[in-house]
Amino acid sequence: MRPLCLFIRRSNLSILRHVQRRHLLTLAIETSCDDTSVAVLERHENKSATLHFHSKITSDNRIYGGVHPIASHESHQKNLAILVDQALHSLPVQKTASEHVTDVLLLNGKNGTEIRKKPDFITVTRGPGMRSSLNTGLDTAKGLAVAWQIPLLGVNHMQAHALTPRLVSALESIEIGTFGKVLNDPAFPFLTLLVSGGHTMLVHSRSLCDHEILANTTDMAVGDMIDKTAREVLPKKYLESASDVMYGKLLESFAFPEQQQAHEYTPPSSFTRPRISQLPGSEWTINPPYCAPGPEGSIKFADAFTFSGIGSSVKGIMNRRPEMDGIGRRVLARETMALAFEHLASRVLFALERPDIQDIRTLVVSGGVASNQFLKTILRKNLDAKGYKDMALVFPPPKFCTDNAAMIAWTGIEMFEAGWRTSLDAMAIKKWSIDQKAADGGILGIDGWKSAAVHQQ
Repeated sequence: MRPLCLFIRRSNLSILRHVQRRHLLTLAIETSCDDTSVAVLERHENKSATLHFHSKITSDNRIYGGVHPIASHESHQKNLAILVDQALHSLPVQKTASEHVTDVLLLNGKNGTEIRKKPDFITVTRGPGMRSSLNTGLDTAKGLAVAWQIPLLGVNHMQAHALTPRLVSALESIEIGTFGKVLNDPAFPFLTLLVSGGHTMLVHSRSLCDHEILANTTDMAVGDMIDKTAREVLPKKYLESASDVMYGKLLESFAFPEQQQAHEYTPPSSFTRPRISQLPGSEWTINPPYCAPGPEGSIKFADAFTFSGIGSSVKGIMNRRPEMDGIGRRVLARETMALAFEHLASRVLFALERPDIQDIRTLVVSGGVASNQFLKTILRKNLDAKGYKDMALVFPPPKFCTDNAAMIAWTGIEMFEAGWRTSLDAMAIKKWSIDQKAADGGILGIDGWKSAAVHQQ
């Protein structure tokens, strides 16, 4: 009897074409931090996509003033099964009986038995993140994969943020009917600025699994600093109105109460210029990061972000001026965000001067801080001022900037089509780089990957 692998090799062309042409349906789970999220995403033959279900519940960590691992874990345990149950009833309906009973799921619906299409595979966030939170999602995903006898795909959370604009492009093609032009936009290569409460990095995204970190934070993430600044600067009534501990969005609305689309902002001649306020009762000075870089100049720190100095300055100012009025607090909020975002812009501009980045035409900005409209203004105006008016600046819609299962689902689909699967003995990973030069080897450097037979030629 011939080995099965020989048969697969000889019939490789027909199988590969089949995989490329058919629809792909996945149920995805995201539990890397304090957001419990589930999505059902379908990729069609024409490369467009339909998001059949997408829901998220955020753990209430307000009494802790920040994300609490145990509270987040308990929230995942309480809510994940409920969201999965809801998602099952949003799976596409199987209108006609399938020849293979294993291709469908029989659900108890309000009007009797529902026949739904079974997902082709389960996608789940494997890392990076809080291990206790990750384990809840990964264990649930393993259970579904075993019960339904379908593949498991554990993906990198940061890779998913980088690919989010490609998800949005595929979803928008359904809405506006541009099926022919949707071919994984933006195309590789592009720059990715990942900005969240846990990460701040500038990445050169060359291909699906080939990402090089060009700059990384040396201390705290920009989102963490913005959240802590908000807790210092915002009046008590603003903090009490928050529904979660992501106070950064409140800081923006407080700083710009008119919700204007065009912020009053002029790019600085130098990113080392201190910010000074001489308002009565709110006099202060904040120095930007690396304002005294030494004889080598700022280029010495082109691969480094640092935000702790800005945060410490704000805390010191508020300790000295606890009775600062609303006008002074608004000025401080605006200037703090401006300094932080200019620091991000400076590293992007450094990167664009590198010889190996000359072919880049797109900057993708993703992560929770990407929902900040002032950040968009500062990046756009600084790029324009430095001669990069043709650089496309891509921000996903706010609902896809923060942690969500839709981006996990899309990454799963791209990885699945590239031939990757995850073994059932795979473990959650607290720290997992997307850079293949990192100690862990990047996305494909960790254990637990399996390559589909059709891609092993």
